[in-house]
Amino acid sequence: MVGRYDTPRLRLEPIEPAHAVELWRLHADEPVAIWWLGRLRLPQAQAVADEMAAGWARDGVHKWIAYDRVSGELVGRGGLSYQHVDGARRLEIGWIVRARYWGRGYATEIGRAGLEVGFGELGADEIVAFTEPDNLRSRAVMERLGMRDPRPIRHHGEHFVLYTLPRP
Repeated sequence: MVGRYDTPRLRLEPIEPAHAVELWRLHADEPVAIWWLGRLRLPQAQAVADEMAAGWARDGVHKWIAYDRVSGELVGRGGLSYQHVDGARRLEIGWIVRARYWGRGYATEIGRAGLEVGFGELGADEIVAFTEPDNLRSRAVMERLGMRDPRPIRHHGEHFVLYTLPRP
């Protein structure tokens, strides 16, 4: 199991059921809600936290909740999880950062931590990421992380763009 991970600015903790309120706060941020599940009600946030905790228990990896290491303030969430994407079970990396922290490199920092764990501790041969075609901020993070070859896919009936990064 991967567990807690520290970056230069962030404390990344495995999401557990007790993080439901933080997930609810994260998704109450309107610019965030536009891109992922909309504004969550607390019971929905609890279900997401429970699902992520189950992923940690089942797979030894899933998303982290991200806090500023100095202030303890909630910055976002992100990391790795196994997802059924484009016809296969793949190790997927993703992130959500509160809008007040956009443009400061936090999503890239979370992404780099996930790549280190994925290729290092987990020994992955490939890591993927996907987003809506017009989510240019997220796509820019994927490209900063070295992910390439974007191609259109459908996921749960919606249009997305899939990026891949093979083991370096």
